[in-house]
Amino acid sequence: MTSTEVLEKPDEQTIDRSTDDGPKMFHYVRKAKIAESAVMGNMVVALCGETFPVTKSAKPGSPVCPDCKKIFDSMPKGRD
Repeated sequence: MTSTEVLEKPDEQTIDRSTDDGPKMFHYVRKAKIAESAVMGNMVVALCGETFPVTKSAKPGSPVCPDCKKIFDSMPKGRD
């Protein structure tokens, strides 16, 4: 179904929230919820508050939701 890619900060992943007829925009969501959503169809909540089921994974260079990116960039780096 959906493949995932590891981002630099743990526990976050970008997910496509757009439809084919709209502009492609990906959101950051908890990585642990991606597989569950992809398999079970459960909804995930992006950092910006958008709620949706996982349908696609982001590819390098894909546009990211500016609100998600702002929140993600303000989060502490790693948990080491």
